[in-house]
Amino acid sequence: MPFKIIELENKQIDESKQGEATMIAPKVIGGKKLFLESYGCQMNFSDSEIVASILIDKGFTTTQDYKEADLIFLNTCAIRDNAENRVRQRLQDYKKIKKTKPEAIIGILGCMAERLKSQFLEEEKLVDLVVGPDAYRDLPNLIDQAEHGQRAINVILSKEETYADIAPLRLDKNGVSAFVSIMRGCDNMCSFCVVPFTRGRERSRDPQSIIKECKEAFEAGYREVTLLGQNVDSYLYSGGGLKKEKLTEEQKANSTNFAQLMEMVALIHPDLRVRFSTSHPKDMTDDVLEVMAKYENICNNIHLPVQSGNSNVLERMNRGYNREWYLDRIAAIRRIIPGCGISTDVIAGFCGETEEEHQDTIRLMNEVQYDFAFMFIYSERPKTLAERKFKDDVPEEVKQKRLAEIVALQRQHSEYHTRKQVGTVTKVLIEGESKKSPDMLMGRNSQNSVVVFPKDNHKRGDYVLVKVTSSTASTLIGEAVDLDAGQ
Repeated sequence: MPFKIIELENKQIDESKQGEATMIAPKVIGGKKLFLESYGCQMNFSDSEIVASILIDKGFTTTQDYKEADLIFLNTCAIRDNAENRVRQRLQDYKKIKKTKPEAIIGILGCMAERLKSQFLEEEKLVDLVVGPDAYRDLPNLIDQAEHGQRAINVILSKEETYADIAPLRLDKNGVSAFVSIMRGCDNMCSFCVVPFTRGRERSRDPQSIIKECKEAFEAGYREVTLLGQNVDSYLYSGGGLKKEKLTEEQKANSTNFAQLMEMVALIHPDLRVRFSTSHPKDMTDDVLEVMAKYENICNNIHLPVQSGNSNVLERMNRGYNREWYLDRIAAIRRIIPGCGISTDVIAGFCGETEEEHQDTIRLMNEVQYDFAFMFIYSERPKTLAERKFKDDVPEEVKQKRLAEIVALQRQHSEYHTRKQVGTVTKVLIEGESKKSPDMLMGRNSQNSVVVFPKDNHKRGDYVLVKVTSSTASTLIGEAVDLDAGQ
């Protein structure tokens, strides 16, 4: 999907899942049953795999029907108001199960846990258990407390926790693409963002544990990994547990940075595709781009959030770069990785945004011409710098008008990018059947474009070359060709 108006959840790589609440638990027989539902970004989905691994190890099994579950968990997103409203409504639905199954435990996990713990646990009495993103190891103890009628809560943020030693239970739908967390937390205090308050300070995971997890995923049949972090470009592992700002130059030189980590993952096997999310414009360096250009199995696709095309707005957002810096990074991508797919995030109607500042965003979009974008209106979040320092003074109708203009423009750019691929041959990793026809398969190419083609004898997890014969605004349509027809 080339564009999406995001009113509910945070950004994520797989656009087909954006805006959905997904239950990602396979059916297993026996034991106390766990139902696990996830909202928001791919980091949440990755965290749910950690939670499932911890609880399966303690004897729980899983179910896809919450009505038969002994334990119901919602892994939540706090990035938007509407996400909180949806979760609250979902909890109301789950609470009804208590009438027929009073011993059932309902819990809330993740980013919403710390901020709304009092409302959910005490005031509205919607849940029995509240657990923050750094406290999942404590789940067995907290479940035991809840089973004995006690308040079960742990939302303490950690400066060290990365869950590096826990092998995630892969709960994805296609068995082809795996998400691998390389770091947790965020040190970028963007004025509009609540993540540093819900996920804590940034810390990088041991690279050897990342390589091990990626190897195990490949050996299990996965053919693509997405390296996850709030800001992957700032990944830096020194082995000494020191924060980056406290490292000496010698220690930094002996540390593993993101470019080096990505190369290590690419070298696992040429048939293992490598993606990553999310980059930050202020931290993306040419060495990352040069590693991408060096390896065919590192996908030519970068999600580079701009948020606004105006330098004054970017300063109010505390993004750490201006318009010129951002366009320089775009130019570097185009120069080093010709044909690289580029996507972005755009916020309409941030505090104090004038019509001229909005038009700067339109002009930047016209200059870059993104393949697709996540677009949403500004929504004030508690505890953020913007809430404390700025007035949310752009009228709602103006926000909506500006968002509509951004969406319409992105639709044009997305259609342009799909049309220009007609007649080309592209390498596709098959993810499964097309949603519209069991006779068609779908997959993605290196640039993250969705490609649909006849099934023939191909199967999920195969690489296939597809000649693109037509397109829609969001999808390439074609037919498989011989391997010597092109890349």
